[in-house]
Amino acid sequence: MWLPVDLQLPSGPQASLGILAFEAAAAMSKLLSLHRSLSEQEVSRLRSDTMRSPGVAYLNSTDQAYLLKLACAELVVSLDAAAAAVARLGLRCGIDFGGVYASLKAGNPDARLDPLVAKGLRVKAKKMERLVASTARLCSEMEALDELEAAERKLAFRGWSRLSGPIPAQPMPAPPSTAGDSPGSAGDSMQQELKTQRLKVKRLKDESLWNQSYEKAVGLMARAACAVFSRICALFGAFVPGLPPPLPPSATDTVQTRISKLLNPRAAMAKAKASSGPITRRDGPSRVHPPVMSSSCPIIGLRPYCAQKTTVDWRKLLDAPANTVGGAGLDQQYANVIVSAEQLLQMEAEGRQEEANAERAEMYEMLPAKLRAAVRSKLRDWWRDPGPLDARLAQGWKDAVDRIMAWLGPMARDTVQWQAERNMDRTRRFDGGTRVYALQTLRWADKEKAEAALVEVLVALSCVCWYEERRRGSVRL
Repeated sequence: MWLPVDLQLPSGPQASLGILAFEAAAAMSKLLSLHRSLSEQEVSRLRSDTMRSPGVAYLNSTDQAYLLKLACAELVVSLDAAAAAVARLGLRCGIDFGGVYASLKAGNPDARLDPLVAKGLRVKAKKMERLVASTARLCSEMEALDELEAAERKLAFRGWSRLSGPIPAQPMPAPPSTAGDSPGSAGDSMQQELKTQRLKVKRLKDESLWNQSYEKAVGLMARAACAVFSRICALFGAFVPGLPPPLPPSATDTVQTRISKLLNPRAAMAKAKASSGPITRRDGPSRVHPPVMSSSCPIIGLRPYCAQKTTVDWRKLLDAPANTVGGAGLDQQYANVIVSAEQLLQMEAEGRQEEANAERAEMYEMLPAKLRAAVRSKLRDWWRDPGPLDARLAQGWKDAVDRIMAWLGPMARDTVQWQAERNMDRTRRFDGGTRVYALQTLRWADKEKAEAALVEVLVALSCVCWYEERRRGSVRL
């Protein structure tokens, strides 16, 4: 049951976010990242390039409906995390956004999806970008201020330490010194720097979320979260079970109306047209090695609408099966090995032999025991009779490595970036750029296929390095 607006919004002066501005900025940047990832250009790239790339088709799946479901689940889980942060902030000012969002996701008749909400997000995205950028600068400047204040305390402590203990004998008067060498010059310079830094921090607090009221910040993020969910449903709802259907044009009680009444009873409801297009079906070959897939956008057919509600555990859908690289917990390790192999190839091509030898030793140290044994087994027979020094054979190995790395390398780099995006360190929490989907990484890669490809790369790479070493030895002789 909904409370009246005058009971939900506290009277009197509105409290500002203060230190919670950094949590709000992190949630806002996540909403901006989702918004950018759901743009027409990024969705087209997902459908035409990412889901049809050779590595994804060979190692992960050629089932476009399954890949689309994984992408949708990842978006919903990320949005849930941002909405939870908005709901926590909303409770501090009497706004029950958690209830609004839960009703929205459930597709209840009194909180149906409104495709018109998306226009509001596009209008407010620039404002959110400015607030996140200024809050990120505020965080950096406040850290710098803390360092200056610590340096000032240390300087003051050294000054008091000199005054403790017995009074020393009066020294002979020293000749006059320049202003830069005077005893108080360091302290005066420190005070001036502190004053400047405090003014900079004060200005950024006024420009950032720090001095924004809870109501304004929560209202901005609440509308953005509803708009992102509306966009997800408009793009994936016809193909992924578990999402509520879009709002019929004749409906009047929309989410935008409810949100506007909850946050601002005088706000007028904007009207616009949805801008999402349907995804149609296209049949074609699915098993190619190496996979070659068309880059046209239509990929799958519409699913029949079912009036019965289905509850989907989106987070559980993201659990990698046991027969995948991610299910074995090796996706990050294998990605690091592949990236090292790429660097080793570049070092060999540039003639940086010492660096290449060090990189090769480090790369083999990263290999699991099973892969190391497989590489040695394949190399053992070849080392018994390596044959004459053949440049054409070496070039064949090099070409084989290049062909495999052409589709395996991007997946490894995407895996490293995907893991970094989920590392909630202080350098990345305000990053609102487009995202890397887990479906384009090694997380869902078939373990046997990935290991076979990796062994082939390492064997061919060893042969290339062996040839280069013998060639350089023969030249020296």
